[in-house]
Formats: sequence, structure tokens, C-alpha cells
Amino acid sequence: MGNFLPERLKKAREDAGLTQEAFAQSLGLSSEFISLLESGKRAPSLGTLSRIATHFHKDSSFFLGERESVFTVLFRAPAADLSPEARLEFERFRRYVDDYLRLEEATGRRLELAPLYSGRLSPERMAAEERRRLGLGDEPIRDIFALLERNGLRILRNSLPPTVEVSGIFIFLEAQGAAFALVNSAQTICRQAFSAAHEYCHYLKDRQDPPLISSLDTSGYGARSLDERGGSRFDKRNQFAQEFAACFLMPRAKVSEVAEKERSSSRLSYENVLLLKRYFGVSALAMVRTLGALGLLTKAQAADYARIDPAPRERELFGSTDEEYGPGSGLDSNGFIVSDRYRLMEKEVSGASWDNRA
Repeated sequence: MGNFLPERLKKAREDAGLTQEAFAQSLGLSSEFISLLESGKRAPSLGTLSRIATHFHKDSSFFLGERESVFTVLFRAPAADLSPEARLEFERFRRYVDDYLRLEEATGRRLELAPLYSGRLSPERMAAEERRRLGLGDEPIRDIFALLERNGLRILRNSLPPTVEVSGIFIFLEAQGAAFALVNSAQTICRQAFSAAHEYCHYLKDRQDPPLISSLDTSGYGARSLDERGGSRFDKRNQFAQEFAACFLMPRAKVSEVAEKERSSSRLSYENVLLLKRYFGVSALAMVRTLGALGLLTKAQAADYARIDPAPRERELFGSTDEEYGPGSGLDSNGFIVSDRYRLMEKEVSGASWDNRA
């Protein structure tokens, strides 16, 4: 049995919104014993550890620091109903991760981790706290990929084939203290930005957990969290990350302020929606949902606007929209978009290049 990690027990309990007393009661233990566990003064027996893990729907190894590598877990993901092509994409992602870490070691450029959020903050409150920490105010984020990378989340954008129904992947390499996200660049640039913000939430809140795979479905984003055996389940972290991403990219007070200034009558026209969408750098659908949540669109309006294809309307109103609807900028011949930071390190290290990406 490996070393028990008391901080993981405390975070799991706080994330579940449980006091020590309530948690202890649910397991038939004393609150004093839970306090001793969380302070590192006692270690649980195997039986107690199993009950704790079962309560939080986690593998016992989560609390012991004896976890398999994240890619070992990811490579078992095809058993979790991912398409066969996903294995190849995961292998390419792994090679990028290895190369990135090699470049950081060679240049001495390591990124510091952002704070880990715990407890019961709402998605909106957490987004506001993170914006405040980053000094963003409530203005739109113009380059979210560079912003997130500077704050410890290394991002690779890769154009995935249609058979790989993945919008993003988040992994955390605990031994190296390094976080990575894969964002599917086959999406429009605005959807990529939303995916990046979604994975950033997992980085800030869920990085102690096994890898998270986010996929698109008819209602928005779905997410599968993989356990240590490669099993898959949907959980509430996905919905939290979705709401965080919306609030992080579109602060509600700022959306309301701009919307009130732009509307020409008692209702927001679809043209107003497109203007707001362009201002905040998000997709039309994301803006429609946010305006609906704020009560600035009626349910009927939001439903009607969500069915409209924005591309022809936006082209008619604003001209070319290749940045939003055309091929992604910065793609190399293999469909990758690597960060400026990666390219700079690559140039600093003689002979260091990602030559075997295909």
C-alpha cells in the first residue's frame, strides 16, 4: 500500500460539499477520525480506503499516489467506446507532450502551475475569481490560447478526423507538475476557444483526477472521465466546466452592458447577437445561450436563433468570416497548431524539432 495523500481526501470532500461531520456519518466513522486522516496524522486501513474511494466514485489509487501514467489510461480508452482512430491521435499527442517537456528541460523554461480551486464555488464565481487573479477585468479575451499557456496549461491544437468525436482532452502529469490540453482544431476558431476554456476549468479544478475527454453531442459538450482501468462515465464536472467556460469568456455583467447599448428596440435582433458574438470572440450558439440565460432573449427567441446558420448572415453583414468559418490559421501540413512558446523553445535548442509528428 502506497503513501496516503490526505490533501486529496480533503479536496474530494470539499468538492462534494460535505462537512467532516456529514462525511464521517455517511461512512459510519467519527469526525475526529476524518480530521486525523485529512491532517495526515492517521492513515486508513484498506477497508476504510475502499469505502472512501467508493463514496467518491474513484479508484483507491487516487488517494495513494500509485496511479498509472495518464497515457496508459488514455490508451485503454477505446474500450470506453472511442473510435479506433483515437488511439493514433492519442499517440501523436503523447509524442508532443514528450517533446514539449524535453524542450522545457533543455531551455530551463518551466511553467508554474495556477492555483488549484476546491470547495463549492459556483462556475460563475470561479470564473470571476480567475479573471480577477489574471487581471482581465471584464473585457473580452483576445488570445485565449496564449493566455492559458502562460498560466500553465500547454495547448496543442490538432485537426482530428471526423471519426474521433472529441473536442478536447485534459491531462495532468503529476510527477512533472505539467498540464496539457488537446483541442480539436477541426472546430471553428470560436469553438476551439470555448474548448480551451472548458479544459482550463479542468486544469484549475480537476487536475488531480484521471484524464478527461470532452466530446460534442447534440446538447453541447459531453465529457467522459476515465478511471484508472480505462472505464468511462459522465459526471457533473462536464457541466461545471461548460458553465465556467461561458462565464470566463462572456462575463455576464459585461454581456448585459454591451447588449443594452447595442439593441435598437425592446428586443435583441439576430444581427445584435452576431455583433455581440464577434465582440466576445465566441460562437453564435454560445452567445445565444448566454443571452437566454440572462433573460435578454425569450425562450422562443433563443430557440429560433439557435436554429439559424450564422455563416451566411455574418458574411452578408460583415464580409469575409474565414477566421471563424474557414480553415484554422497557423495549421502546418499535419494539421497541428503549436504555441509560439513551443516554437521559440524549438529554435533555441539546436536540432530540436518535432520531426516525427505524422
